[in-house]
Amino acid sequence: MINDSFKHKGLRKVLVEELAKKGITDTNVLEAIGQVPRHIFLDSSLDNIAYQDKALPIGCNQTISQPYTVAFQTQLLELSPRDKVLEIGTGSAYQTSILCEMQARVFSIERHKPLYIRAKSVLSLMKYSAKCFFGDGYKGLPNYAPFDKIIITCGAKEIPNALLTQLKIGGYLVVPIGESIQTMHRIKKVSDTEFLTEKYGSFKFVPMLEDRES
Repeated sequence: MINDSFKHKGLRKVLVEELAKKGITDTNVLEAIGQVPRHIFLDSSLDNIAYQDKALPIGCNQTISQPYTVAFQTQLLELSPRDKVLEIGTGSAYQTSILCEMQARVFSIERHKPLYIRAKSVLSLMKYSAKCFFGDGYKGLPNYAPFDKIIITCGAKEIPNALLTQLKIGGYLVVPIGESIQTMHRIKKVSDTEFLTEKYGSFKFVPMLEDRES
C-alpha cells in the first residue's frame, strides 16, 4: 500500500507551483508531477526532503533527477497519449512513472541490476504498466522499435546512432550531451538521413555507461 499523506500531496502542490514559476508551461507535465508521489521512489530517510527541487541519491552512485529536470525533459518530448516511448536509464523509475501518468507506452532500460529490480517493484506497486529491461541503453531495444519518442536520463558523450535508427520519422530524441556538464539536445528525425537539432541550456547528469552490470 502506498503511503501518500495530505502532507505529501501539499508538498507536491508547492513543487508544481515552483516548477511553473521556473518556466514549465505544459499543464499535462505539471499535472503528472502533482499526481506521482516522488517520496515513494526514495529511501524513507529522505522523506522530509523528497519534494525539494533537487537531485537525491538512490544507490549505485545514481540519483533521482531534480524535478525541474524531469519536467523540462518531459516537456521537450511533446507527448501525446499512447506515444511509444523508449527511456534510457530507468533509475528510481520516477521519470518512468511521470511518462506513464501521461498515458505513454513506456519501454525503459536500466544497466544497474539492483535499480532495475527495485524499479520493477515500485512500478508494480504504482500499477503502471511500463516494460522494464536490464541491458545496455546505448543499444536501445531494436526488437521493439520504432519509438515515437526517446528520452535519455543520463549524460551521453555523443548521440547514440543505434537510438536514432530506432526513432520514428517525425519523432523526438531528448538527450543531455557532454562530459561533466551536459547541454540538453532535442533531435527531430526528419527523414532516415536528416535530423534537426535544438539545444536547451546546461544540466548536470550522471554519465551514461556502456554495457550492463550484473
